[in-house]
Amino acid sequence: MAQKTQLAASTMAITPYNSLNIASDHSLAVALEAKRLAEKYDKDFLDCNDLIKILGVGKNNVRQLFNSVSFPTVVIGNRKVVSVAAFSLWAMQDSNNYM
Repeated sequence: MAQKTQLAASTMAITPYNSLNIASDHSLAVALEAKRLAEKYDKDFLDCNDLIKILGVGKNNVRQLFNSVSFPTVVIGNRKVVSVAAFSLWAMQDSNNYM
């Protein structure tokens, strides 16, 4: 009986593109990227200047992004910001559309 259990476990381990593994790998990548950005910029919300540095685009492009329906913008007073976690998730989902 132990041999059957070992065989089943080894078969699952080598199964390529297990959907559960892909989802958990994606979640882990998003979490690690969010943590990296939060530590690098020492904040939980990114503003226009932060996104200019991260994305390497101009101010007008970042403003268009903040006004985009698909971008997770948060309005605080007169400022538009995005949480680091929401930005990381958005960036990972958006990059998957171009692969």
